[in-house]
Amino acid sequence: MTTFDTSKNLASTPGVTAARLGQYSGPRPGKKPGIKNPQELGRTTFAFMPGRAKGRHWKVIDASGISLGRLAAEVAEVLMGKHRPEYTAHVESGDWVIVLNASKVGLTGRKAEQRLKLRYSQYPGGLKAETYGQVREDKPDLLIKDAVRRMLPKNRLARVMLKNMYVYAGADHPHAAMKPEVMTVS
Repeated sequence: MTTFDTSKNLASTPGVTAARLGQYSGPRPGKKPGIKNPQELGRTTFAFMPGRAKGRHWKVIDASGISLGRLAAEVAEVLMGKHRPEYTAHVESGDWVIVLNASKVGLTGRKAEQRLKLRYSQYPGGLKAETYGQVREDKPDLLIKDAVRRMLPKNRLARVMLKNMYVYAGADHPHAAMKPEVMTVS
């Protein structure tokens, strides 16, 4: 059986260096001395932590006459929080959005007659098809929510973000106590 002598200085043993022993021996030969301990620098990149979202606002937008895709892109950006300098992809840092006059949203070209909204009832022959024009008349909130949902990330956080959007077919909304700011679409 071999015994290991701990009284012997291993750093003087050929082939054993201080780095192998777990000690810091300074920069390697021929290298410039750098930062000895990277933790001395501290954090230089801002990381937005969950639960620290302050200054989130309510925004209201009038959808009358605005193209559906342009409206959905602007609303999705605000819901995600990409308009803020502290945007972090994994944190819910967006604002609340109220969309008014959803029944007057614009559809360019002949999309109102030609484009179809499909749904399936999970039964054989249960495919239902409606044109975008029919959906805009019957359920305009569904049309806008679906367009915004498709522009959000495809994950759990998107479902949370989508709950921060309220769509109303008319010009009235029950969120006046929140004092929403008017948002314009360029």
